[in-house]
Amino acid sequence: MEQIVRILDIHNVTHNVKQFIVEKPDGFTFTPGQATELSINQPQWEGQRNPFTFTCLADQHYLEFTIKIYNDHPGVTNHLGELEVGDELILREAWGAIEYKGPGYFIAGGAGITPFIAILRHLNQQGAIADNKLFFSNKTDQDIILADELKGILGENALFTITNQKDSTHDQRRINEDFLKAEVKDFNKHFYVCGPDAMVQEITGILEKLGAKADAVIFEK
Repeated sequence: MEQIVRILDIHNVTHNVKQFIVEKPDGFTFTPGQATELSINQPQWEGQRNPFTFTCLADQHYLEFTIKIYNDHPGVTNHLGELEVGDELILREAWGAIEYKGPGYFIAGGAGITPFIAILRHLNQQGAIADNKLFFSNKTDQDIILADELKGILGENALFTITNQKDSTHDQRRINEDFLKAEVKDFNKHFYVCGPDAMVQEITGILEKLGAKADAVIFEK
């Protein structure tokens, strides 16, 4: 089912990430962590469907998408970066395998944080954020999406790692087997993993090797 929705607001989150606030159709629902396929409602773009995650709370009166804009090639996200308030998107039904199943560790790389934003906001709203920890890897400090909000929600349980900036004040380890052995206190908890495909494949393999149960490792298959 397709519905046309208008962009109500656009603002910058980082140097290459924008948040789009769009109309929410009556009766539209999603579970925190889910995504949809969006198209730009313009003749040359309406046939191109790309997946984007909802980052708002499910009970808000609008929909929010937090999207990394790739300006290095002429594609959908590059054109999204050129849109203005009042332009339209084509919205479809919500889908996705990432949803909260219990306390654990959220492991994100770059824009892979987006499904976790709605989940963490929801847990915080419900007073249920305790016993969850975030490991969030980025190349540089300026790449960290919603750093202040994530620290505000999780406090010391938000651990940012930076892999390509020697003067960063954050942790500079890669999220690999040594990192997970050092930082994970309980491999019986849930693990939520999202990021580039190669990272997700590597980390899910490491987690299972270290004792995490296969059905407790949640990622978009």
